[in-house]
Amino acid sequence: VQLVESGGGSVQAGGSLKLACAASGYTQSNRCMGWFRQGPGKEREGVAVVDRNGMTLYADSVRGRFIISKDNAKNSLYLQMNNLKPDDTATYYCAVDRASCSSRLWQSPDLYQFWGQGTQVTVS
Repeated sequence: VQLVESGGGSVQAGGSLKLACAASGYTQSNRCMGWFRQGPGKEREGVAVVDRNGMTLYADSVRGRFIISKDNAKNSLYLQMNNLKPDDTATYYCAVDRASCSSRLWQSPDLYQFWGQGTQVTVS
């Protein structure tokens, strides 16, 4: 399984960015896919996930501002980020778990077997 993120960059507070994750090497429809981020000096944290049925889960800090989506035909995952804040500054990672999304544990990085290399988002 290979995951390649794109779409990061620098933006002013209040702006928007859309991240993309291109996946290969597995059947996307049978996975929990999501986005994590890791800011300077911080632990990696779950941002949002989507399961094979389209159920989504969001971190409290991004709910209402970020939207996760996927395109099964393109084997791609997206994260639309709106009203960005300086606290959103981080490296964003795409991740895949072979199992279904866990509503209790989805924010634990240990559950995810596959990771992308990350894309930097800077909000000033």
